[in-house]
Amino acid sequence: MLSMVERDHLTVTSDLTLLNKVQQWFEHFCLQYVFQFGWSETQLYRLNLALAEGFTNAVRHAHRALPPETTIDIEVSLWVDRMEIRIWDHGKPFNPDAIAEPEPGTPQVGGYGWFLLRRLADRVVYERSDDKNCLLIVKYANP
Repeated sequence: MLSMVERDHLTVTSDLTLLNKVQQWFEHFCLQYVFQFGWSETQLYRLNLALAEGFTNAVRHAHRALPPETTIDIEVSLWVDRMEIRIWDHGKPFNPDAIAEPEPGTPQVGGYGWFLLRRLADRVVYERSDDKNCLLIVKYANP
């Protein structure tokens, strides 16, 4: 069994202006722990973009009808072979498989977030437990 190297947690409110804070927190974690394990800037850029997409989806969609002080919990875990990001929100359950993938060359409103997440990460999982949604984003060190 491969072991976890480091973990960190951040709680923020449902405010899109906090996206910078979320991304800076992630970048600080990477500077502190991740580069020493041989991760490339490209891998970390993709993960930071996936984190931004997951956070903005939680604010814009899951928490749309909830008070702005509703919290979003984010956890990053560095393992020997991968990094995992978990984003928990308090929105209603939904089925990400019901979101149609955009057709190339056909403009549409919405639906690009899940498409983008699936391209940026090696694994994207949505789970519902304890009245919360959890988005799990996984990137392997050496795919």
